[in-house]
Amino acid sequence: MNIAGFTVPTELIIPVFVFVLIFALALTFSLGRGEEVNQAQELLRRMARPSTGKAEDILIIRESRRGKNKFLNALISRFNLLQRLEEYMWQAGLYIRVSELLLVMLLLFGAGTAAGAVWLAEPLSALACGLALSTLPLLYIRFRQKRRLKAFGLQLPEILDLLKSSLEAGHSLLRGLQVVVEEFPDPASGELRVVLEQARLGVPIPRALEDMLKRVPEDSLRFLVVAVKVQSEVGSSLAEIIGRLSETLRSRQRVQMQIRALTAQSRMSGMVVGILPALVLAAFSLIQPGYAHTLFYDPLGIKMLKAAIVLDGMAFLAIRRITKLDY
Repeated sequence: MNIAGFTVPTELIIPVFVFVLIFALALTFSLGRGEEVNQAQELLRRMARPSTGKAEDILIIRESRRGKNKFLNALISRFNLLQRLEEYMWQAGLYIRVSELLLVMLLLFGAGTAAGAVWLAEPLSALACGLALSTLPLLYIRFRQKRRLKAFGLQLPEILDLLKSSLEAGHSLLRGLQVVVEEFPDPASGELRVVLEQARLGVPIPRALEDMLKRVPEDSLRFLVVAVKVQSEVGSSLAEIIGRLSETLRSRQRVQMQIRALTAQSRMSGMVVGILPALVLAAFSLIQPGYAHTLFYDPLGIKMLKAAIVLDGMAFLAIRRITKLDY
């Protein structure tokens, strides 16, 4: 095989692909295992960074280091790609550097491109395989982000009940947050621990909760932030506000579960429609290989197969978008 003017033996491509893939997965798992150990140090390091703003505008989030290229800095600042990626990793509970994630994606892109060049023997298809494999870390971050936000949303009504009980017993809001950190598991305990550390550094609790909302963009948490800000400005009973907020959130979660139950059939139909063509093709390939021979070896059949894959993917996304309700 000829790659960039160099002749590479075909029998070496697959071992190299396997080695790069295993190395990328090992690097990802090693970073994931070390996140629990380095989480507290990373949070303290970010919060201890001196601020250059006013007292009410304390900057807690660590500033990203960028190069000296003005054009590249302008491009990055325009789209905020690295900052958004870092925020997504924080929301997913992954406390690693963006450069380490980009390294893993680069390794997976190289492994996927090499495998695609051997198996498909087409440059565009090889690049498509590399891009598809390099997006796996992003999909994993998205999966962890959704799972973590969902877990926090389920914990929030119970957190509000405990805060209400603490306030009615005569404790302050800060003491109530300490009790929540001691009684609840992650992700609630980890995020509220950051709020307490910020409060100890002199950040007002409403501002600390606003920073928490950036790390946990949950709509239910937004109600709590608004309630605390209203109480700090107006001076009403925070325990009563939190109690009503807990009832509202439970009713909202009940409606969400009802909506998911009513749309379950449509979502399952979309999954079946998306997976059924691949299952039928695999069954014909095993039972009667002659039926699918044209799709894999004839040039026109290969083009039809590619078009079918694209159309099937578009249909799956369209059905998923139709069954997704905004409430």
